[in-house]
Amino acid sequence: MRVLRTLFYLRFHGMTVFRLDFFSPFFVDGSLFLIQLLAFGAVYANVDSIGSWGRGEMILYIGSFSLINALNMTIYFFGVNGIPGKVKSGELDLYLSKPVSPLFRLTFENITPGSIPLILLSICIIGYGIGISDIELTVPGTGAYIFWILIMTVLYYDMAVLIRSVSLYFVTMARMEQIEEAGLGLCMTLPGIAFYGVYKVIFYLILPYGIIATLPVQSMVGELEPGMAAYGIGVVVLFSLLTGIVWKKGLRHYNSASS
Repeated sequence: MRVLRTLFYLRFHGMTVFRLDFFSPFFVDGSLFLIQLLAFGAVYANVDSIGSWGRGEMILYIGSFSLINALNMTIYFFGVNGIPGKVKSGELDLYLSKPVSPLFRLTFENITPGSIPLILLSICIIGYGIGISDIELTVPGTGAYIFWILIMTVLYYDMAVLIRSVSLYFVTMARMEQIEEAGLGLCMTLPGIAFYGVYKVIFYLILPYGIIATLPVQSMVGELEPGMAAYGIGVVVLFSLLTGIVWKKGLRHYNSASS
């Protein structure tokens, strides 16, 4: 916790020295969020339902995915996203020489308060979706929804680190990032309940972006079956273990830029 507080202090101190760096993310991320809403509106303008979900559930889905993405942007995206660049430049050497986990520092050293408004806007969308769906909020239901949002944020993090850990083994990983962008782009607009057959295998297991917002919404509307809940938790545990293994083996495989 002391290391975490120090990283927070260094990050906020550095951002407040250059005022434009502190305030510009509010404008940039807010503009991006509005563009995404317009895109979602265009997609769902003439769609009344997808599977068993109506317009309210789809709005709740969009808000849930936006919330998880906003948490990602606020907490760890800019730190984790820089891993390939640090590997290529040799800057990762500095992280390995410090008496703290390099992944821990990479994760939390670039927290971005400029993305916090996205969290608030996403919560507003979620509230709007709940209102349209006439969902009766209960303490157990709300608690279950928050639980799924949190562990799906962990899965989102696992996927981000896992994909960027490839840079520890190969010189370039542009194709991996393109796969990530394509998968996220599709699953941010299309809920997992729309996938069948091979597509369900891909987006529920291989690239499990399809469950990231689907399971929280299913828990909120009362559609999440025990078997699927156990599956979701199992996927998070599996990818957390896989990410840890790939990262640690990658560090042993890593060759310093100075070597």
